[in-house]
Amino acid sequence: MKNLFLILFFILFPAMLFSQKKQSISIIPEPVSIVEKQGVLELTKNVIIKSNHPTEAVSAISFLKEKLATAAQRTFDENKQSESSTIEFMLNKTKQASLGEEGYSLTVSPTKVSITANEPDGLFYGVQTLLQLLPAEIESKEPIENVKWEIPAVEIVDYPRVGWRGLMLDVSRHFFTVDEVKQYIDAMVRYKYNMLHWHLTDDEGWRIEIKSLPKLTEVGAWRVEKIGTFNEFSQPLPDEPKNYGGFYTHDDIREIVQYAKDRFVDVMPEIDVPGHSLAAIAAYPELSCTEGADKYNVRAGEPFMDWSQGAPPIAMIDNTLCPANEKVYEFMDKVITEVAQLFPFEYIHSGGDEAPHNFWEKSPQVKELMAKEGLKTMPEVQSYFGKRIEKIIQSKGKKMMGWDEILEGGITPSTALMSWRGINYGIEASNSGHYVVMSPNNYVYIDLMQGDASTDPVVYQTVRLNQTYKFDPVPDNANAKFVLGGQANLWTEQIYNIRQAEYMTWPRGFAVAESVWSPRDHKNWEKFIDKTEDHFKRLDFAETKYSPAMYDPIVTVAKQDDKYYVTLTTEIDGLDIYTSFDNSSPDRFYPKYTDAQVIPKDASLMRIITYRGKKPIGRLMTIRVEDLKKRAK
Repeated sequence: MKNLFLILFFILFPAMLFSQKKQSISIIPEPVSIVEKQGVLELTKNVIIKSNHPTEAVSAISFLKEKLATAAQRTFDENKQSESSTIEFMLNKTKQASLGEEGYSLTVSPTKVSITANEPDGLFYGVQTLLQLLPAEIESKEPIENVKWEIPAVEIVDYPRVGWRGLMLDVSRHFFTVDEVKQYIDAMVRYKYNMLHWHLTDDEGWRIEIKSLPKLTEVGAWRVEKIGTFNEFSQPLPDEPKNYGGFYTHDDIREIVQYAKDRFVDVMPEIDVPGHSLAAIAAYPELSCTEGADKYNVRAGEPFMDWSQGAPPIAMIDNTLCPANEKVYEFMDKVITEVAQLFPFEYIHSGGDEAPHNFWEKSPQVKELMAKEGLKTMPEVQSYFGKRIEKIIQSKGKKMMGWDEILEGGITPSTALMSWRGINYGIEASNSGHYVVMSPNNYVYIDLMQGDASTDPVVYQTVRLNQTYKFDPVPDNANAKFVLGGQANLWTEQIYNIRQAEYMTWPRGFAVAESVWSPRDHKNWEKFIDKTEDHFKRLDFAETKYSPAMYDPIVTVAKQDDKYYVTLTTEIDGLDIYTSFDNSSPDRFYPKYTDAQVIPKDASLMRIITYRGKKPIGRLMTIRVEDLKKRAK
C-alpha cells in the first residue's frame, strides 16, 4: 500500500504543479486557443531577439525591448549567444489564412520564445500576450528586483473576432495634453485595441488647429474654468477669465498619429456637426441661423439644453451650424481639407447626434431652404446638411461616419454608422448595406457610473462591469458582413483629468476588449473576473488607475406601506456584506447582511462594506437615508 501511494504521488504531483501553473495564465482578451505545456522559460540577464524580417518587426521588437530593459533590466547583446534566452519574430512566407492580418501564434518552450504572424500587426499583438505571460512587475516604469522572470511553456494561436476595436476619447469637454493622449494609447494597446476615436470638437471646446480659420483656436479653444458637477454650473460672468482649455497644433496631431501608428492604432478624428458646435459659433457667429449669436461664448458647463421632452432636445441657445447658410459649407470645406491632410485613416467622423431643431424651425433661412429643396421635416433638413458634408469629405478622398441619428433622414450607401442608442439602429443599417460600428450606450458608454452614486460622480445612469461584459459587437439579427466592429466611448463632462479617464476606462475596457477580440463562446464571466483581479496587479505596477466598483454591492430600495427596504447584491461571487445604520463604520464583526434590511425610522446614514473572508475588499459606502428613499421603487 505504501509503495502504491508513492507511485501515485510521483504520477500526480507533476500534474498538481501543472494545474497550479495553469491558473497563473491570465490573458485579456482571451485567446482563440491556449495549450499549456510542462516547464517554464527562465529569462536570462541577456536576451537575444531575432527576426527573419527585422525591419517589419521593428515596432514589436522595440516595444518588447523597452519593457524588458526597464522593469526586468535585461540586455540585448547578440554576442552572448550561448548564455542567453532567445525570442524569435517570424513573418510567414506563405500566409496562414486563419491568422489574417492581425493574428499570431506564440510558442514558449524552456529554451525559446517564437512569435509568428502574417503581418507586423500580429507580431505586435503577440508581444502583448507574451508580456501578460510574464510576472505583473513587467509593467513597472522602474527596475524591479527579486523577481523570477519566468514565462510558462505554452502554445497560443490567436486572432481577433472583429477588425474595429475602438475606444473614443473626448478631449473637448476637458482637454488632455499630448503626453496624456499617448498615455491613454499605451493603456489601450496592452489589450489589443486598434482604434482611437478622437472627439476633437464640441460646445465646450474646439481642439484642433485649423490654420485657415485661426479664431477656432484663438476663441473656440478657451472657456471659463468651472469645477464641480458639470451641467449644473452657474452662468459665466463677463469678467471671468477664459483661460481653461487648449488645442492640438498640426505638429501635435502628426506626433500623436505617428505614435499611435507605431503601436498599430488608427486615429479617427471627429468634427461634430451640425449640433455640438457652440465653440465654432463663438469663434465665427456668422455660421449660426440665429440673431444674437455674436454674444455666444464657449460653454463652460452651465445648463443649455432641455431634455424633458426627450430627443432631440430643446436648445436654450442655438448650438447648431446653419444648414441654409452657404458660408457653413465653405467653412466645413476648409476644416475638412486640413483634417484630411493630418489624418491618414479612411474615415472622418462628422457627428450628427443630438442636434436640436427648435431654432431651425423658427429660421426664415431654413424655411426658404425647405421650400427650395422640397424638404418636409427637420430630420430631412439635417439629412440635407449631412449629405453636403459627406460630399465635402469624399472630395478629400475620405469616407464619412456619423452617429445613428443620421439614419433618420436617410443616408447615402457609402456613409458608415456608429450605433450608440442601443443596437437596433446598427442592426437596421447593417441589413440595409451600411457599414456599422456598434457602440451602444447601455453596454459600452464608459462615462456612465460603474458603481454606486455614493462612490462615482453622478452621470445619468449606471453601466456595471457585468453589463459591459455582455456586449456583443455582432448581434444575431445584424448582417455580420457590414459590422466593422465595436467601440467603447468615454465622454468627459465629469472627467477632469487623465487619472479619472483611466478610472472610468478600466476594468470595463477589459470587458470590451474581450468582447471585440475573443470568440463569443470563449467568454466566461467567472474566469474573466479572476483575470481582472490579476490584471489589477499589472495596472498597479503600470501606475494606471482603475475602478474597484466590482467589489461594491448594488443597492436597490423598495417601499412597502410606510417602510423602506434596502436590498444589497454583489456583482461577483465570494463576498460578504456588512452594514450599519448607527453612523459607525461596519467591519466583519458586525452582523452579516443576509436579507433586505428595513431602514430604521430615525436613521440618517447607511454604511456598507464588503469583505472577502477576513479582508475588507470593497470601499466603505456612505449613503444618506434621504437619498436611499429617493431610489425607492
